[in-house]
Amino acid sequence: MSLAATAALLADRTRAAFCLALLDGRAWTAGELARHAGVAPSTASEHLSRLVAGGLLAEERQGRHRYVRLADNAAALVEDLSAYALDAGAAPAPHSLRESVRRSAEARARTCYDHLAGRLGVAVADAALERRLVTDDAGLAVTEAGRAWLAGLGIDVAALRGGRPVLRRCLDWTERRHHLAGAVGAALCARAFELGWVERIGSGRALKVTADGERAFRDQLAVDLRA
Repeated sequence: MSLAATAALLADRTRAAFCLALLDGRAWTAGELARHAGVAPSTASEHLSRLVAGGLLAEERQGRHRYVRLADNAAALVEDLSAYALDAGAAPAPHSLRESVRRSAEARARTCYDHLAGRLGVAVADAALERRLVTDDAGLAVTEAGRAWLAGLGIDVAALRGGRPVLRRCLDWTERRHHLAGAVGAALCARAFELGWVERIGSGRALKVTADGERAFRDQLAVDLRA
């Protein structure tokens, strides 16, 4: 698909809202996205069909339900465009206290598709570089020390090789700095959920770092999330 065609898909407010919602890494139904964007189900279905045809979304059908998720590599595109849009102009003021609280929570810790973002994600990335668990000497890569550390968490880096990059940067749209994405970033996020270090706040992208998580991030990476 051409650049112009891809840009046209995201130029619509409803389609953009769908893609931003799907950055939480989960599959949503058409009805859920319709309610989220405040549009009729028929309107949502039409927009989703265009996004699927354009390759930005992938769909799965289970029984009568149609689920959609961001296609491979589309998450990075949407997140990067969000960061670019905020750099181009100030973010609009929140319309309600609820929206203000949500934004504040997402800035502290959230998922960016399937990896950690917000101040938490940036702090983890900084700590990994400082402790030489990852290196940027000749492109971002996991070091031997990093492989050993990840193995201690139950993550086998060699088993992560597949169709996506093992490790890459992702520009954080609230912090304007990079956090860790790619297969390693996704595996670390998934393990943080499994170990009870983080848990979702409601149904959105915002995360709460648990007491166990605060201790783990401090002990494992010298990250003090209370600072």
